[in-house]
Amino acid sequence: MAERMAFLTTPRAERARRDARERLGDWREVYRPGALLPVVGGQAERCMDCGLPFCHAACPLGNLVPEWNRLVADGDWRAAAARLLATDNFPEFTGRLCPAPCESACVLAIDGSAVTIRNVELAIADRALAEGWDAPQPPERPEPGGRVAVIGSGPAGLAAAQQLTRAGHATTVYERADRAGGLLRYGIPPFRLEKHRLERRLDQLRAEGTEIRTGVWAGRDVTGEQLRAGYDAVVVAVGAGAWREPAVPGCGLAGVHPAMEYLTWANRVDEGDRAVSPLSAAGRRVVVVGGGDTASDCLGTALRQGAASVTQLDINPCPPERRGAAQPWPVHPKVYRETTSHEELAGRSGSPGRLVGEAAGEAAGAGGRVFAAVTVGFEPGPDGRLAAVRYAEAEPGDRGPRAGSERVLPAQLALLALGFSGPEPDQPLYAQLGLGIGPEGTLERDDGFGTAADGVFVAGDAGRGQSLIVWAIAEGRAAAAAVDRYLRGRTELPAPVRASARALRL
Repeated sequence: MAERMAFLTTPRAERARRDARERLGDWREVYRPGALLPVVGGQAERCMDCGLPFCHAACPLGNLVPEWNRLVADGDWRAAAARLLATDNFPEFTGRLCPAPCESACVLAIDGSAVTIRNVELAIADRALAEGWDAPQPPERPEPGGRVAVIGSGPAGLAAAQQLTRAGHATTVYERADRAGGLLRYGIPPFRLEKHRLERRLDQLRAEGTEIRTGVWAGRDVTGEQLRAGYDAVVVAVGAGAWREPAVPGCGLAGVHPAMEYLTWANRVDEGDRAVSPLSAAGRRVVVVGGGDTASDCLGTALRQGAASVTQLDINPCPPERRGAAQPWPVHPKVYRETTSHEELAGRSGSPGRLVGEAAGEAAGAGGRVFAAVTVGFEPGPDGRLAAVRYAEAEPGDRGPRAGSERVLPAQLALLALGFSGPEPDQPLYAQLGLGIGPEGTLERDDGFGTAADGVFVAGDAGRGQSLIVWAIAEGRAAAAAVDRYLRGRTELPAPVRASARALRL
């Protein structure tokens, strides 16, 4: 039997990572192979099986966290896998990529260390795949379904497609890129998600009956009118691809690029494309503008490509080590976190870690993570290409540049990782399907994911705006339930969220 009071006696333990210097020599995932299972049972025992599990509420998928923690602690891995797969189509993705708001809402996190929920989730997911417990599930309904087109093959689109196929609908996914996966394919570096995991999922969808058509641009290669004529319902899950740029001089210089453009090239090279990336960081001084996960992915990618130095400019002040009164439990707090890329940067010879205020002066030239730094311009060299990035200390509050604090950072490559505002504008598909764009730049929809166009639904970041992978999967599942109800007049598919749902916040 599991130790029921382990939360009092067992400390939190994370999955073991490979040495940072070793990781920089390859593109494989950063964790040690086989290093997860030995610690998971003891970590699952730390779960208190709370009467009101806030971890469950913090997860938009409604993952049954206490249930599968207890089953793992008792050694019943197959039952734990069944519980996890009942709510999450792709737990091997969320276990690697989600920032785990469930852990922030763990009751143990009120004044201590949360259960390592994400590690337990990942262990269950990987074991389910290895044991064959997560096999394809072709539809068994004798009742014929409808024909559904899903536009976009990111996590929202794939989740919607899988749910609809399993419910008995003939589902086709359209992806304009040459390979399916959306940002999972070209936006996430392999050191965070090796692509064979994505390929295995795509093979599963195909085995279940989902048709995946790549290299087809909806709105151009196939029009909205053709989609409406050929299908009974359409799900638009095109993501939020409109990246933000700073309104400062020099953004158009050669050498200044959106982060996602850079990551796409790097992933293409890793996929085996013969073309040499024109955005390689090899031998260059690199500046990454932004403080989120995409910026961190750029940082780790540039280090692996052999950049001469990498400096990250984050406009936000350095966050506290622990949550304060302004960020009370159970919200997901903004506290100081180091990703594996930051570990690699700090461990690289000559690269300092956190840099704030006056300490960020000349030290930033060797590479580092600079907080409270606002970018004020990009300067060209004699050849007209980027030669330097100008930045200043950010004023508290409005985050404008502080007078007299401006500095110049030599750079041959600047990557803009400032997030996304919504789906790409001016796509012909929107007008062809009769979709409107709201004031926030996202596609308009009602609380049930439907649009003003009959039979057309919107799921994921295209309607929500930039969000987390768990929200994308949850929206795909919920949109699939809405489509199933539209086509059959009823549904048995789960709908974990409404379109208006938001994360736990003050």
